[in-house]
Parts: sequence; C-alpha cells; structure tokens
Amino acid sequence: MRSDEQVHEALAQAMAAERLRIVASLIRTTRDWDLAEDAVADAAERALLTWPRDGVPRNPAAWLTTTATRRALDVIRRSGTERAKLAELGAQQEIDEQGGEERVDIGALTDDRLRLVFTCCHPALSMEARVALTLKVVAGLSTAQVARMFLVPEATMGQRLLRAKKRVANAGIPYKVPEPADLTERVDGVLAVVYLVFTQGYAGGAQPGLAAEAIRLGRLLVDLMPDEDEVTALLALMLAQHARRHARLVDGELVTLEHQDRSLWDRAEVDEALALTMPYGRVPGPYRLQAELALTHLRARDAADTDWRRIVRLYERLLDLHPSPVVSLNRAVAVGMAEGPAAGLLLLDDLAGHPALQGLHLLPAARADLLARAGRTDEAVAELDRATALAPTEEERRQLARRRTELS
Repeated sequence: MRSDEQVHEALAQAMAAERLRIVASLIRTTRDWDLAEDAVADAAERALLTWPRDGVPRNPAAWLTTTATRRALDVIRRSGTERAKLAELGAQQEIDEQGGEERVDIGALTDDRLRLVFTCCHPALSMEARVALTLKVVAGLSTAQVARMFLVPEATMGQRLLRAKKRVANAGIPYKVPEPADLTERVDGVLAVVYLVFTQGYAGGAQPGLAAEAIRLGRLLVDLMPDEDEVTALLALMLAQHARRHARLVDGELVTLEHQDRSLWDRAEVDEALALTMPYGRVPGPYRLQAELALTHLRARDAADTDWRRIVRLYERLLDLHPSPVVSLNRAVAVGMAEGPAAGLLLLDDLAGHPALQGLHLLPAARADLLARAGRTDEAVAELDRATALAPTEEERRQLARRRTELS
C-alpha cells in the first residue's frame, strides 16, 4: 500500500504528462468533448480510491487511459442512440489497441493533441472562444478558473464554452491537423491565441497564472512541431519576457526595463530563451524577430550596454514583415537611444497624426521619455500628464506619475 502523498504525487505526474493526450484521443473517438473531459476526471477520482489499496500501477498513464476510455464506453452504451453506436466502435477500438499499455506516438501530424489544439484555435471561432476553449480543454483549467480569467461568472463561462463546442460540431470544423499547404497560416492563428493568453497574464501582472499556462502551451507546441521555427521563437519570446517578471513588478509597482534590478531576473528562463534562439539558418518570422529584440535587452549587462543599433535594425525588419504604427513608435524610441533624442523625436512627430495611435498613452509616454533625455523637462512633464490621462491601468498611471514627480 502506498501513502496518500505518494499516490497523489504519482497521479499528478501522470495527469500532467498524459491528461491532454487522453482527452484528445477520446474526443477523436467519441466526438463528445464533455464526455471526454468527464471520463478523464472520473478516472482520476477512481485512481484516488483504488491506488492506495492496490498500489500505484506500473504504468499510471496507461491505467488512466484505459479507465477513462472504459468509462466513456459505458456512458456511450447506456445512451443507446445510433450516433452512440458509432462512437462506441471507436472507443472499443481504442481499448483494444491500447492493450493496457501506453500508445506509441506515430508522429506529430497524427498526434491527437495537435488535432485538438488546431480545432480549439480554428478561425471559424471567435478569438474569445478560441482562448477559452484552449484554456479549458488543452490547458486543463476548470470552468471556474477560466471564468475568473475572463472576469465573468462561472455560469456565463459555462454557456460560452458550450456554445463554442456546439459551433465546432455544427460548423463541421474538422478534427485534424491542417494540410501542409494551409499549415503555416493556421500555425500563425494558434500562436496568436497562445501569445494572447500570455500577454493577458503578463501585462500588469494581473493574471500571472495565465502567463505560466501560455508558456506550458508553448512547450507543448515545440514538442509537437519542433521544426516550426516560429513556434520555437514564440516560446523563447515568452520566456524572455517572463524572466523579468520579478524585477518588472515590485510591490505592485511597474518598473521600466532601464531601471530594473537585473539580479532579480530568472536566469534559468533567460538561458533557456537564449538556447532556443541559437542560429537558425532561415528567414526570421515576426516571433523570431520579437524574441531577438527581447534577448538583445537581456544580453546587456545594464541599460547603457544595450546594443540600440541592433534593436533599430530588428525593428526595421519587423516593419518590413508587419507594418504597424506601434512597431514604428518602438523603432523611433530605439533610434532616439541609438542616435540621440532629437532623431527619435523627429520620427515620433511623423506618427503624431496616425489614427491608430490616437487615444493611446504610448505616443505621449515615448515623447516624454525622449524629451526628458534631451533636457526639455517642461515639455516632458506636459507629455507625461497626457500619457497618464490615457493610461489603461492603475499600475501604468502610477508609474507615469512617479516619473513626473522625478522630473518636476
């Protein structure tokens, strides 16, 4: 007999490693999302009852797989519908193929987990539905956890998830990895969902658990698509940003990169991100360029050591790929750091009338920084006042107010 602590540890490890594979496999065979999730949860509950008595199985993941599949098969048989008969055949075949042992992975493009990821992130679904489904089904969060992240009641999120699953069924969204000709475009959609999850968790530190979940999803995608450079680059980008979390938000206050205590950076995550961005021998995509930008800052010993000319070149390449006023703004700031505040301010003046930047605090905040560096303090203070009035979060407003106090 094993102790409760040993049982819980073994179950946690098996669920972390295999939950997604089991859920994805059951969705493929039964076409019933709720049944798949419920069957896996039931298998975990049975493990807590039987493993303390019988001992932890030699292969806990295989035990969970077989138990969950048999549970799903029991539910299907009791429903007695024609559709259920077809699902029953698939579930029974799954048990027969398992034979009580762990299934052999036959390649990423046939991996059930990858099928599930692409289905949850299908462009026929709204972005909100894609994010919610990915967090619930792929990341394995509870409906209550997803609801808290969206700041809505649990019942509301339950209805949204139900509608999303019905949309998958009724719209005929295929449960498969896209064909090679469509793969690149669809991968971009998947990465956009994962990065949105990350930024929602990282911005302001409001939902730090979301950022960690996004990194976990990023690791999964790298495992499933190791040859997709943009997949690897996104993981490197998230790690490079996440590594600064303890220095970026101190006692609830945002600290700019220039003033961060670099000893607080997570060196393990920095090193992992650096390893992921080793020479890659291909034309870089937008996530690769953004990762290189983030790591150029992390490679510097301090703010004065930053290679601003390299940052300017990277922003120019990013602009060539995806023209954006925000990227142009960041390039202008980098030019101001590399060539002097006056050069950067000229570029910011060119962006002043851009409609996409109207109502955002980014432009006046950038102008304030370069004006302060140029010694034009009164103008910088006026820009900080404008930026503070437009800032979307309390943390950013406090940060801008502190800077104003320092200048005045």
